[in-house]
Amino acid sequence: MEVVQTPTFIRQSKKLHKNQKKVLDDAVRTIMKDPSIGEMKKGDLSGIQVFKFRMTKQLTLLAYEVFQEQLKLVLLALGTHENFYRDLKR
Repeated sequence: MEVVQTPTFIRQSKKLHKNQKKVLDDAVRTIMKDPSIGEMKKGDLSGIQVFKFRMTKQLTLLAYEVFQEQLKLVLLALGTHENFYRDLKR
């Protein structure tokens, strides 16, 4: 499965520390094993899934889209719950 990162995701992941990046890599591997693991969103965010995981004792959300026909996983955004969905709509 091909993994594609959006510029927004790249900007957000660059701010992470080395140990946080390892946790993020594990979360991405988990999604690659089972793309349906995330919660499917409705309304404005339909088609987008959000996977929740703990990073340094804080709940972190990872938004992604899966394109089965192209075997592609697109990582959209990463962050805490505060303003996450508002920023994702943009």
